[in-house]
Amino acid sequence: MPEKTVRQIRYQGPIYRPPSEADSLLIQATVGCPHNKCTFCMVYKQGPPFKIRPVEQILEDLEVARNKYGESVKRLFLPAGNTIAMPTDKLAVVCRQAGKLFPKLERITVYGSCQYIHRKGPRELEALSQSGLSRIHVGLETGDDQILKLIRKGTTSAQQIEACRWVKAAGIQLSLYVLLGIGGRQRSRNHAIQTAKVLNAIDPDFIRLRTFVPKINTPLLEQVLDGSFQMLGPHQVLEETRAILEALDVNCRLTSDHYTNYIDLDGNLPEDLPLLLERLAAALRRPVGSFRPFFIGTQ
Repeated sequence: MPEKTVRQIRYQGPIYRPPSEADSLLIQATVGCPHNKCTFCMVYKQGPPFKIRPVEQILEDLEVARNKYGESVKRLFLPAGNTIAMPTDKLAVVCRQAGKLFPKLERITVYGSCQYIHRKGPRELEALSQSGLSRIHVGLETGDDQILKLIRKGTTSAQQIEACRWVKAAGIQLSLYVLLGIGGRQRSRNHAIQTAKVLNAIDPDFIRLRTFVPKINTPLLEQVLDGSFQMLGPHQVLEETRAILEALDVNCRLTSDHYTNYIDLDGNLPEDLPLLLERLAAALRRPVGSFRPFFIGTQ
């Protein structure tokens, strides 16, 4: 009697998810990133090229997960790097079917950059919200237009603001990532001021801090090594962080849930701002040698 083939959930290429999705079921909807030009990002520089997985395969993987985990799944994250670029009708089908298969599902989340969010517009974002998409993780990085151009982010501060406002208006939670130190020493102050200005205009649900670490196989690492990009030291990163926080006028959760950061900051704004500033002041009194050393990232 032939053995029964047990289907497995299928994945292709690097699979990344935010720390806040550590307990989420991962079902791959797209492969790679359609932009893949950011000078600081190494994830897909060696491939694979961007593609949208056939909806039938995604639904099959959801069925496999349903058979394995039953109704216990409460959170679903749909990799890869820019799943919001998936056609709205196809992504909506996946979200609706996930809701049917997992009746206890509380959250469906994707990565999405502002240029691809902006292409959808308000109506398509509303359709995704109605289908069950409940949170988008967005790499804002900076609100400084010159830095955005230098790092080849593919967007502008004006587009960031409009796209993110559309997300919130559609009833989808917005989790924004700020990349500390991405302006280098030359534009640190501009980065802080302009980023706070964009965050204030958006008023996201979450602000998540990351600290720039040069990664292998990236153009920005080459600039660091040849001296054309001068990185901030630990105290300079903390001072930049303080400048951003002091200029914020938002109602959201701020966290620094990532291994790249020099200290952990976590609190609700604006009420926890004094405590966060106290933590920064204490960290600035520490000697530079007490912080993590410089390293080149490999993941």
